[in-house]
Amino acid sequence: MGETGTGKELVARHIHDKSHRRPGPFVAVNCGALMESLFESELFGYEKGAFTGAQSARKGWFEAADGGTLFLDEIGDLPFSMQVKLLRVLQEREVVRLGARAAIPVNVRVLAATNVNLADAVKAGHFREDLFYRLHVATVYLPPLRQRAGDIIPLARYFVEKYCLRLGYPSISISACGEEKLMSHSWPGNARELENAIHYALIICRDNQVRAKDLQLLSLTLSSDYEPVSANIDSPVEALERAFESLFDGAPPELYALVEDTLIRTAYRFCHENQVQSARLLGISRNVMRARLLRIGEIKNHRAVER
Repeated sequence: MGETGTGKELVARHIHDKSHRRPGPFVAVNCGALMESLFESELFGYEKGAFTGAQSARKGWFEAADGGTLFLDEIGDLPFSMQVKLLRVLQEREVVRLGARAAIPVNVRVLAATNVNLADAVKAGHFREDLFYRLHVATVYLPPLRQRAGDIIPLARYFVEKYCLRLGYPSISISACGEEKLMSHSWPGNARELENAIHYALIICRDNQVRAKDLQLLSLTLSSDYEPVSANIDSPVEALERAFESLFDGAPPELYALVEDTLIRTAYRFCHENQVQSARLLGISRNVMRARLLRIGEIKNHRAVER
């Protein structure tokens, strides 16, 4: 688990390289990059004639990673319909190609990565609970770069060496002012943002030195000269408190009922009108949730309609 740009695939490759599966393949798959209609054939493979255009049989990612590691990046974006099929493969350790009946055993270590909290996704009804627990065997949390200030300069120097070699440049250094600017930035894009910033700085720097003016760092609030500007972003609780204060100023009638009804309605719609998931999200029973939904008119009393 980790924010975008923290290097989740890099850590996954390191785990693979340091394990007994090192001679086997490392197959990386971005779960958010493919259309749902292609997912099953790509993940599990297909037989000749399984669909129009399938002129020959083809292995899926699981078979391609046999004996090695399958890295499923952005697992939280996996289509809901595919989650149950992935769960079955993880449980049975075998795949069935599209258009086939016979199962094929596979010996694969699965590493999954996400930049969202899957536990929250489960509560919201976006991710299967049984798949979550199946994947949640061992968790590695990658802290964002802003929490690893000691890594910023060593990483920056590494990227300088990397791109000097790639671009055919002589040795280039980072000035003291440049390092100070790097340390003062919040790095919302983490190591990936740092790498891109160094790459661009090397293209425009002069006299074999990266200076502060060469580092065009972006933040949530942009100034004309691209200097980093601190952004005062409220936490969700602080934003909620500010919203309450605005309501208090207007003092609408029956304010408590208004807040409660809004909370129930928003949670219900957030969970795609699933009463069980909505109740779980709010920490109340399904019966209480149903009663509140009836009261605010989000659902109808079918018994009353029948009568």
